[in-house]
Amino acid sequence: MEEYKIKNLYNLDETIAKDLLENLTYPWEALPKIADYIIELGNKLDPEKYEKKGENIWIAKTAKVYPSAYITGPAIIGEDAEIRHCAFIRGKVIVGNGAVVGNSTELKNVILFNKVQVPHYNYVGDSILGYKSHLGAGAITSNVKSDKKLVVVKGKEEQIETGIKKFGAMVGDNVEVGCGSVLNPGTVVGKNTNIYPLSSVRGVVPENSIYKNKNEIVDKK
Repeated sequence: MEEYKIKNLYNLDETIAKDLLENLTYPWEALPKIADYIIELGNKLDPEKYEKKGENIWIAKTAKVYPSAYITGPAIIGEDAEIRHCAFIRGKVIVGNGAVVGNSTELKNVILFNKVQVPHYNYVGDSILGYKSHLGAGAITSNVKSDKKLVVVKGKEEQIETGIKKFGAMVGDNVEVGCGSVLNPGTVVGKNTNIYPLSSVRGVVPENSIYKNKNEIVDKK
């Protein structure tokens, strides 16, 4: 179960949500807490660096937000972030410093660490993406099981009942997810891992590996 833990997935110095995450064991424990944390933190942000826009929306003055982007609070958009044409931010969202949210990408109840890229037609819901992680074009997190049951994180030898119905993916630092891939509910991807394009991923993918398909996961050389 160690590989599921926050301390082994993320560098917490690369997110404004450090104070939230460092007091938890597993990253999905943060999902019900994101909204309240944003409101609490937003009211403490330096007004020299952040401007409050609308109800519970704080946008860094160095961020670039395209006029066609739509943002619902609570949300924090970090310094030097880029929110591109027709991005749809549905609330309960932290976009890290230098992160890119691209054309027609939709976010809901997520934490994007610094320099995350979700630049082309992505859906990210009820998920946490680590430092410099990247979703290829059309890659998405699926956040509700088809049978609507509570999500279970399933490793090779153990499983954890999360008690959560909406749970997308916990993606570690420096993960590359190939174009057109689906990260199914309860997916955990260890840091420095690559996911092949057009993959359907579920369960736990170890760090420092290459996911080719469910039966072929190899160590990085």
